[in-house]
Amino acid sequence: MPPKSRFTRLDAFTKTVEDARIRTTSGGIVTIVSLIVVLFLAWGEWADYRRIVIHPELIVDKGRGERMEIHLNITFPRVPCELLTLDVMDVSGEQQHGVQHGVKKTRLRPQSEGGGEIDSKALSLHDAEEAASHLDPSYCGGCYGATPPHNAQKPGCCNTCDEVREAYAQSSWAFGKGEGVEQCEREHYADRLDEQRHEGCRIEGGLRVNKVVGNFHIAPGRSFSNGNMHVHDLKNYWETPVPGGHSFTHMIHHLRFGPQLPEDLAKKLGNNHLPWTNHHLDPLDATKQETDDPNFNYMYFVKIVPTSYLPLGWEKKFAGFQDDHSKGLGAFGKATDGSIETHQYSVTSHKRSLSGGDDAAEGHQERLHSKGGIPGVFFSYDISPMKVINREERAKTFLGFLAGLCAVVGGTLTVAAAVDRGLFEGVARINKLRSKDL
Repeated sequence: MPPKSRFTRLDAFTKTVEDARIRTTSGGIVTIVSLIVVLFLAWGEWADYRRIVIHPELIVDKGRGERMEIHLNITFPRVPCELLTLDVMDVSGEQQHGVQHGVKKTRLRPQSEGGGEIDSKALSLHDAEEAASHLDPSYCGGCYGATPPHNAQKPGCCNTCDEVREAYAQSSWAFGKGEGVEQCEREHYADRLDEQRHEGCRIEGGLRVNKVVGNFHIAPGRSFSNGNMHVHDLKNYWETPVPGGHSFTHMIHHLRFGPQLPEDLAKKLGNNHLPWTNHHLDPLDATKQETDDPNFNYMYFVKIVPTSYLPLGWEKKFAGFQDDHSKGLGAFGKATDGSIETHQYSVTSHKRSLSGGDDAAEGHQERLHSKGGIPGVFFSYDISPMKVINREERAKTFLGFLAGLCAVVGGTLTVAAAVDRGLFEGVARINKLRSKDL
């Protein structure tokens, strides 16, 4: 017999002699069942270790001097594209009149004809169709008393109807249909406008704005600033041969602030069946408003919350977010490591007739509505000082997985041993009682 080690007295796992062990059928069944349970629970621990969860954090947004992208897709079935203008302005004093870069207008057939697409046109500062390239190179059209626009193709001239309209807008003058304007009569601007009166329009594209409090709106007519006032030339909007007039019935197909989330991440963050758990479902998507009043105004008040999405392992290859203003729309907010800088938002809305009045018909005579304004759809946005960070993490660490695995094995075998002991003693007692009866 080998000599005993000094660790022998510390052995907590004492052994029994093989001849003293009793093997039973019930013990074999319990062993098989316990092994199946161990494997099942161990697989659950492994799946839990491999599971990735999104851990939200709330911090103060310390970004400075950033810009933000707005992506929109809105349909106006009762206003032609020729009349719609998209403007942006913010509290920093920056204004974008008649936004063209990154925006596309799609002409739509009248609703009575199904509302299908006629053609789509990406707006640009100097469209090829309006370049008047067929004119004599020495031609210099007059601006009819207005100051020539600074963005005219030929400095100091108004060679196209659009340049005359721009000159009028910069001089804060109403334009109308261009009667008596040689450039507009040559291009049949009035005929083209009357031809499109019954059409609708879909505006889609993106805007790049300062990340400060501001608004963007879609309203009829060319826009211009008159002192501290923002004004639209509504002459062509009101003087319309369309029965019932135009109206700002609209459908917001999509509106988001920042880059689009990948589908797999959107599925992790949101659940269409549980609307109270959504993290990034844009609340204005599929919003529809209808009115027959041409003198109607819609306002959406949007609260924007900056949001970051950090994938698993992002910190190993993070290179920082760099907003390159020279890149095209859609380039902001995406890093090479898969991180995304975007925005969530909440919204409240209000609509009113510009004719004013009260809500006496609804039993609220004391509730008055102001009179006047510009018909259209307005989006006023505000930026939250707080920022949400959604960080991907594993549900448990590797050490946690090992601890859970040991707990599964030890706990299952302990319970199995207790069950086997109970079965063995129960069978022994039954056999003993039977032997006494005999």
